[in-house]
This record gives sequence, structure tokens and C-alpha cells, in this order.
Amino acid sequence: MRIVGTGTRILNFIVDTLIVFAIAYTVYKIRQWYVFYYGAKFINFGYLFFAALFMYYFLLESFSGRTLGKLLSYSKVVTMQGKKPGVMKIFVRSLMRLTIIDMFFIPFLDKPLHDYVSKTEVVEI
Repeated sequence: MRIVGTGTRILNFIVDTLIVFAIAYTVYKIRQWYVFYYGAKFINFGYLFFAALFMYYFLLESFSGRTLGKLLSYSKVVTMQGKKPGVMKIFVRSLMRLTIIDMFFIPFLDKPLHDYVSKTEVVEI
């Protein structure tokens, strides 16, 4: 079990964030159409972005242990014992990603907060 480096994690983050942004922006634009023509309630883009971020990571990592960024870098999420994480670990992991301080723990813990709290690792496959 070889843990991926910070460079691989940054690449995963960039790819996944661009995909989440595209999803959230598309939903936002469709929603805006309904707001304009049907008087639907306006929803801030930030709320849609964070909802898309949570759902993207939760769904993809729950089913396959990999997001599209991890698929590109040949890596996946595992528990500290090298097994597939359960749904609760992925839920906690996805929820912790929503905190703004998540990435600032890398210099202190040598991993982001979402890995530390959920007791998971990202490894090469």
C-alpha cells in the first residue's frame, strides 16, 4: 500500500473541482431559467456548489472508492488497514471537505483533515 504524494492529491483536487464546478454551474443556469420564467425561489451558486461537491465525492467514493481525478491518477480511497471504506467513513470524509480549513492541516498532519478524521488514506493502485 503506497500512499500518494501531495502532487497527486493536488492534481486530483484540480480535476475534481473543475468537474464539480461544471456540474454546479450547469445546475445553477438551469435553475436560473426556472427562477426567471416560473418565479421559482432563487438559490445562491455557493449553496449549489457545496451541495454538488458533497454529492460528487460521497456518491463516487461510496460506490468505487475513486473520483474522476483519482481515476486519472490511478489512486483510490482505502481505510488505514487497506480495505474499502464503509459508507459512514465516506460520509464523514465528504462532510469534512466542506470545511474551509480542510487543506490547512497538510503541514501538521501530512494529510488533509478529511483523511485524518475519517481515518482513510489515498493510495496508488
